[in-house]
Amino acid sequence: MLWLTEDAVLLCKHALGKVGNAPSQGWVTVSGRRVLVRPDPEGRGIGGCPMYGATVKPCLRTLAVRQGYSAFVAIDGSAVCLDAVVGLTDGSPPGTVEYEVAAAGQGLVAGDA
Repeated sequence: MLWLTEDAVLLCKHALGKVGNAPSQGWVTVSGRRVLVRPDPEGRGIGGCPMYGATVKPCLRTLAVRQGYSAFVAIDGSAVCLDAVVGLTDGSPPGTVEYEVAAAGQGLVAGDA
């Protein structure tokens, strides 16, 4: 599984909602781009989700990651994010809309979950 960098593309399952990345560490990079670690994908804004309406709430924020943190590699005590990251959004219906990795942001460094 590939490590995620700040250039990773994470999308809500509605396919157009893009998660804004904000790396919390600067110690480790791949090709000069910072690696994402726990909890970087959590609590991030989502822009462009096409689901909206009178009774529909678009995906606006990411919630906790359900899977995709490395159990073996950590940076300064925080697990590295892998391209298997999956979590829920705050979109409707509540507790059902996920976000996932569309692109890792790099293709050089990989590791096991």
